[in-house]
Amino acid sequence: MILLTPAGFTAADVSDAEASHIAAFSDPARIWGRGVEAVIEEAYRLCFKTVIVDGRVMTLRMPFAENHERDSLVEGGWEFLGKGKSDPSSLWPVIISAFRTQDFARYIETLKSGVEQVIIFDIAGRKWSVSQDIFDIARMKAGSYHGLPHRPYVLVQGTGAEASDIYNYLYCIAWTGMDCSGFVWHTLSYIAGKVNLNLGASLRRALGVPRGGDPSYFAGTAFYNSQSREIISVDDTIKNLKPADILLFRAPDGTMAHSAIVQSIDFSRGVIRYIQNTDEAPLAERGVHESFIHFNPRNSALSLKDASLEWTQKRFSPFPGEKASAFSDDGQRYRAYGGGRVVRLRAMAPIIAKLK
Repeated sequence: MILLTPAGFTAADVSDAEASHIAAFSDPARIWGRGVEAVIEEAYRLCFKTVIVDGRVMTLRMPFAENHERDSLVEGGWEFLGKGKSDPSSLWPVIISAFRTQDFARYIETLKSGVEQVIIFDIAGRKWSVSQDIFDIARMKAGSYHGLPHRPYVLVQGTGAEASDIYNYLYCIAWTGMDCSGFVWHTLSYIAGKVNLNLGASLRRALGVPRGGDPSYFAGTAFYNSQSREIISVDDTIKNLKPADILLFRAPDGTMAHSAIVQSIDFSRGVIRYIQNTDEAPLAERGVHESFIHFNPRNSALSLKDASLEWTQKRFSPFPGEKASAFSDDGQRYRAYGGGRVVRLRAMAPIIAKLK
C-alpha cells in the first residue's frame, strides 16, 4: 500500500510477517488452483494498486489509453506512454511519479475545495483548468455537455478525490495506461513467462517486428484477427472456449476494434469470466475490469452470438455527458456488424499444458 498526500509520499508501515500473511491470503491459487486461470488472475491483479490519497483508501485500476481515440479535432494529436502497449511493471512507477508533482497536489486540493465546479481537461496540452461559472455548472447538471473529445468536462462537488478523479488525471494529464490489445498481450506474455518463455521474442517473425522493434507494438487487435498461422480460429460455441482465448469485437467497417481475454469458464454454474481494458464502462470500472457472461449449464452448445446469453457488462460513455455508447452491453457489441469471433494463440497451447 502506498500513502499519497499532496505534500508527498511515505510507504505504509507493514511488517514482513504481515506482508507475507496478506500475500498468502490474496494468492489467486486459493480460488483458481495452480492452472492457467490462476496465472491469468495474477496478470489481471497486476493492473491494480491500493493507495491512500489524502487520507482516503482507494484501489486504482490501470487506465485505458488508446492512441488517436480522441485527437480527431487536434492537429498532431498525442501519444500515450508506450503507445498503450506498456506493461504494468513499467507503468506504475510513472503513475507514482505523476502523483508526486505539484500539479497533482493542486488537483487534489481543488477536488476537496468544498466548491461545486467544472474541471476542464486539455488532453493535448496536458493541463486542466476550473470553471465556477454558474451557467457551466447548470449546463452539466441539465445534461447539456459542452466538452469536446480532447477537452472533456467533469462536474465535481468539491468533497474530495475519488478513484474516478484519479483515473481522469492519469488519462488526461499523465497520458498513461494500456489499450485493449496491450492488456491482452500483457496477459498472454505473463502466462508465457511462467514457463520462462519470452513470447515477444518467439513471435517476432510472425508479428513482423523490425530489427530493434518492440513486439508489443505489433501485437494489436489486427494481428489477433489476421491470417497468421499463429492464430487459430475457434468456433465460438461455449463448449469450445478455453481460458486465454481472445474475444474480438467487430467495428462498423468489418474490422476488429476491440479485444478481451477469457479468464475462466465454469460449466457447472454457467459463467464465463473475461477480462478487458476499455473506457466504455460504468464510471468506477473504466480501465482494466472483469466481465461476465451467464449461460444455461445444460446448453453449452450455444454460440456467443446467441441473444439468450446474459452479458452483464454494461456500456457507458467514458465521461458523463458525452455521447452514449451505441450498445447497452457487451453482448450487443459482440453481435453487432456481423458478429465477433474467438481466436486462440497457437503458442499458448504447450504453455497452458505445462501449467496444468
